[in-house]
Amino acid sequence: MTRRPFPLRAWSAAVILLLLTAGTGRAGTTNSVASNAALLREQWGVEITSLRLSAHGRMVDFRYRVLDPVKAATLAKREFKPQLLDQATGVILTVPNTPKLGPLRQSAARLIQGKIYFALFANTRCMVKSGSHVTVVIGPLRAENLTVQ
Repeated sequence: MTRRPFPLRAWSAAVILLLLTAGTGRAGTTNSVASNAALLREQWGVEITSLRLSAHGRMVDFRYRVLDPVKAATLAKREFKPQLLDQATGVILTVPNTPKLGPLRQSAARLIQGKIYFALFANTRCMVKSGSHVTVVIGPLRAENLTVQ
């Protein structure tokens, strides 16, 4: 029994459909990310410099630059416990609090303009992967639709 090759018309229709749907999904995400970045700059005085996996995928490294120390002061308060929410799975990652080092995040009484601060989120079950869309929450700050590198 010989297999018949997939018809050329079906291939071309599949490729056209793929190209059409690929363009529409990205446009909305790009606009959302751009507006999210502008909101972070204007309301919170910060810009996200990186969000990537670290320690063989067991940690998610979140870094942000302080543009306006007065607006960003709320983010450095110790009472706010940062969380990272994976939008696809609903998993919530937190910053681990080690006995010798304390919480694996920077907090300061006075933030310095231009300095980059970090928070490390425990990803022990490796649920968050490169390419995952996440939301970072620090107190009242909510940075949505971020992509893990």
